[in-house]
Amino acid sequence: MKPKGLTLFTALILISLFPVNAQTLTIEDCQKMARENYPAIARYNVIDNVKNFNLENANTAYFPQLSLNAKATLQSDVTRFDVKLPENFPPLEIPIPDKDQYQVYAQLNQIIWDGGKIAAQKENISANAEVEKQKLETEIYALQERVNNVFFGVLLLNEQLAQQSTLEGELQRNYEKVQSYVTNGVANDADLSAVKVEQLKASQQRIQMKSALDSYIKILSVLIGQNIDEKFILIKPSANLPVENSTINRPELQLFEAQENLLNSQKTALNAKNMPIVGAFAQGGYGKPGLNMFQNKFQPYFVGGVSLSWNFGSLYTYKNEKKSIEQQKLALDSQRETFIYNLNMQLPQQKNEIKKYRQTMQDDNEIIRLRTQIKEAAEAKVDNGTMTVSDLLQEINALEIAKQAKSLHEIQYLMSIYNLKYTTN
Repeated sequence: MKPKGLTLFTALILISLFPVNAQTLTIEDCQKMARENYPAIARYNVIDNVKNFNLENANTAYFPQLSLNAKATLQSDVTRFDVKLPENFPPLEIPIPDKDQYQVYAQLNQIIWDGGKIAAQKENISANAEVEKQKLETEIYALQERVNNVFFGVLLLNEQLAQQSTLEGELQRNYEKVQSYVTNGVANDADLSAVKVEQLKASQQRIQMKSALDSYIKILSVLIGQNIDEKFILIKPSANLPVENSTINRPELQLFEAQENLLNSQKTALNAKNMPIVGAFAQGGYGKPGLNMFQNKFQPYFVGGVSLSWNFGSLYTYKNEKKSIEQQKLALDSQRETFIYNLNMQLPQQKNEIKKYRQTMQDDNEIIRLRTQIKEAAEAKVDNGTMTVSDLLQEINALEIAKQAKSLHEIQYLMSIYNLKYTTN
């Protein structure tokens, strides 16, 4: 059965009376608008900005690092020389530094090779930002399911309201017919009251449906960030099934991959932490004494060279930290396999749902055709006085139930298709 093309977005206007300036909305439009309207979408820019700031900070480690230092010390003793000279030699005076010493100096350090520490830090920053993005993408993707549910809820209620209008017209026609029977003495007031009761019940159902529709419209308006009125028309989506055995492309899988890349970057940083650092330095200062400790006065000085530092303390924890990362990767693999396992369990169920509704819809038109014949025959019997009005009302209700079942099955069929699309993305 082919689904109908267009459905009005308001309960007050029938499908055949589309507004002249109507705006159409597809389910894909609503999903896109809901995504753009979702407040958390702004976090993408925040994540990128934080990432760029952190990368810039990490890059500054390659720049020369300038520091200014000063110190004043008071020593309990200083270096001195006691030299015994032969008697014929003149006295030798060796200056003795003061016990109070002062030093002010600036030092410039430049990394030559850091064993990959900065590169690993930058890789970790990028990987962490990607994890945050994928978490946000997963959160926003869940919004799509909410949009689908509300969208199809509005479609269903619009279909039911349109059918309700048809039912009310049918009941009014029968009310007028029974009223003429009462006038002619063929029926009594109880028959007229029975039809009136059905009219009141139909009116109550309309009120309930309209209230539910208004609620769904308000929810959809909030989701897509646009006020919806009678100018909007929802386009019923086509019943295109996803390609059989299509690849699952859920954002959760990208999240697992991003988390794995983050763990790999942590392992790289762990290895880099155990590598030595080679750098160049230059130091210029002013102090007492300077480089010549025997000149007991303030003087400038300069020192430059190459340095190597290697911290072996991290080797104590290296083995356990490496094992911890490996265990986290195993846990992540388990989560990914569990997620795929659960999806693979859902897919057969959802495909069976689609098959069930497709088979059910094949009989809906035939049921409605037969119910229509039964109802028309009941009307003829009432005209001939061989059937009561109450029995006729039962047939009218049965026909209405069959029509509503058809609409429900159509929407359920479309919704089951989009549930499958949501599962596989």
